[in-house]
Amino acid sequence: MKIAIYPGSFDPITNGHIDILERSLSLFDEVIVVLAVNPHKKTTFTVDERLAMIKGAVARFGPRIKVDMTGGLSVRYAKEHGASALVRGLRAVPDFEYESQIAAGNEYIDASVEMVFLMSRQRVSFISSSTIKELAEQGVDIHGLVPPNVNEFLINHYRKR
Repeated sequence: MKIAIYPGSFDPITNGHIDILERSLSLFDEVIVVLAVNPHKKTTFTVDERLAMIKGAVARFGPRIKVDMTGGLSVRYAKEHGASALVRGLRAVPDFEYESQIAAGNEYIDASVEMVFLMSRQRVSFISSSTIKELAEQGVDIHGLVPPNVNEFLINHYRKR
């Protein structure tokens, strides 16, 4: 069974993330979406909020998708869970530069875990979690950019502010 890890901060998960996840299902038997918790990274949403958004967003994919979290290195998580690859999405050149550094570090730690990069489809290539938060905070309708449960969560979150 081919297992992949799709790690990220998912603050929040977007339709861009879902596109990469859905396409990774054609390459792997199982994908574990891993909320990578970095205490040094400032996030808008709590771990519990992000996990709830991820679980709601991926529920329709069934048992081939699992959701988990780690405070450790994704490459070590992959090895511990029998995964052969880490899946990452690329939107533009800055993503490639960042991801190539991460890939080199991961290869140094454990070269047996492959890095699989999927280019974002053009229709979702402009979507980022930070853009989503900025638009939602300004009351812009983002329902086409995030899964329905995330849209509802963001509306409620920013309405309270």
